[in-house]
This record gives sequence, C-alpha cells and structure tokens, in this order.
Amino acid sequence: MTWLRSPIGIAASVIILLIVVMSTVAIVPETKQAVILRLEKPYRTVNAYRTGEQFGRTQAGPIFRLPFFDRVVWVDKRVLSVDLPNEPVLSTDQLRLQIDAYARFRVTDPLKMVVTIGTEDRARDQLQPLFRSALRNELGKRPSAILLSPERGQVMDNIQNSLQQLAAQYGVSIVDVRIKQTELPSGSPLDSALERMRTARNQEAKTIEAQGMKDAQIIRANADAQAAQIYAQAFNKDADFYNFWRAMRSYRTTFLNNDPAKGETSIILSPQNSYLREFMGQR
Repeated sequence: MTWLRSPIGIAASVIILLIVVMSTVAIVPETKQAVILRLEKPYRTVNAYRTGEQFGRTQAGPIFRLPFFDRVVWVDKRVLSVDLPNEPVLSTDQLRLQIDAYARFRVTDPLKMVVTIGTEDRARDQLQPLFRSALRNELGKRPSAILLSPERGQVMDNIQNSLQQLAAQYGVSIVDVRIKQTELPSGSPLDSALERMRTARNQEAKTIEAQGMKDAQIIRANADAQAAQIYAQAFNKDADFYNFWRAMRSYRTTFLNNDPAKGETSIILSPQNSYLREFMGQR
C-alpha cells in the first residue's frame, strides 16, 4: 500500500473521493424540483411545489443519494410558457382569423410528470397540440366579434379550463391563458371580406340618398303649393297692394343690382312705359 503514500496515489485517492462525494451529494436549488429514480424507478421527490410556500423556506439544499443506483431528474419549479403564434382559427361567421396566444403553466406534480412524459421540454411539446385544440374548439363556436367584446375574458377562461382538464394527466397546472393578438389573414379572403363590406355600405348610402331626394322633392312641392296658396290669398285680399309689392321687388332686382361681377346695365324706356307706372304715380 506504499503507492497510496506517493503523490500519484494521493491524487488518485482524492479524485476517487470527489467522484464518490459528487455521486452521493446533490444540491437542490430553490427554482428546481428533484425527482430521484432508483434503478430507473420512482423513489422520492425533493422540493416539490407547494401552494403558498415562501421563497427561502422550501426543501432546497443538499440531498444524499446512492451512487450509481440513483438518478436525479431536475424539473423547473417556476412558471413556464407555451406559445401559439399565428394560429389559424375559423369562426362561426366563416372568417379565418390569425390568433397569437400563449399559456402559462407550472409542474405541480413532478413525479407524475417524469413518469408520464419525462422532462419539462416534452411537457411543453405535449401541451402545445392540446392548447391548439382547446383554442380552436372554443373560438370555433363563437363569432369573430366576440374577441372585441367584454366576453373575451370569458373565452380565455373557458380555454384555460378545457386545457387544464387535459394537462392534469401530466402533473401540470395551467396558470393562465391569454390571446395577445387577433388578425384577419392577408390575401384574397381579406380582400373579399372588405369588398363585401364596401358593397354593402355603398348600397346603403345609395338607398339613404334616394330616400333623401324623395323627401326633399315632397317637401319642396308642399312648400311651393303653400306659397302659391298664400300669394293667391294675398292677391284676393288686396290686388292693388299685391301688384305694388311685386313691382317694388322687380325694381329692386332691376335698378339696385350692384354686383361688380355682372358689370353695369343700361335700360332705356319711355316715360309712358307701363313698367314705370309706380314712378309716374299711375296705376
């Protein structure tokens, strides 16, 4: 055993000791959950998520395991996300929408998650098609306008509840679901929808214009008839005054027209002209 006392033996002993210690002791951080598999079978869970636990008062810290028999699978304890960018959805009013949504989830049963799907990355891969299915099922039952109304929040809650029922089998809890953006797709469907809207608005404008012209003609005809009736009544009451009033209006138009744009107008009439009878004092 003299080789153990040599520098090489001492260095080898230290290296072997470090390997044994590193294989025996593991440090569990605050942000991780540790699932220990003994001979690839579930053995125990350390620092598993608990509702309402405070940071710094968890089970994080050093743990001991059997070297070469125990394997530690690390599972994130924080809230994770799965995204659905530009997901096509057909609404009940036959509009193809582009939905940009995301879901937040947390692994609340790490042992079940490791046994069923293995890792958190695979959990994300499993949740994405489930999220897509829940989103399409919910929005496929509603018109597109629902995403611009106060019921939008209820729609997201329904998607979250539906997704939670599917995600529970993997030991995952859905924290939140949000629809970030909703757009009509570019191309011919959008142009067709805009053209239908434009045609409908033009037809409505023409209908309103035609009805307005009809009402204006009726109002104008009634006003002309009422004016003619008033003139007739005035003429029957005092014919001389009516003739005098009409002559004065005619004189104003003829002799007091000072519009510079029309220039000056000269009129030559005989003093005995009947048009000037009001100036001559003749009736």
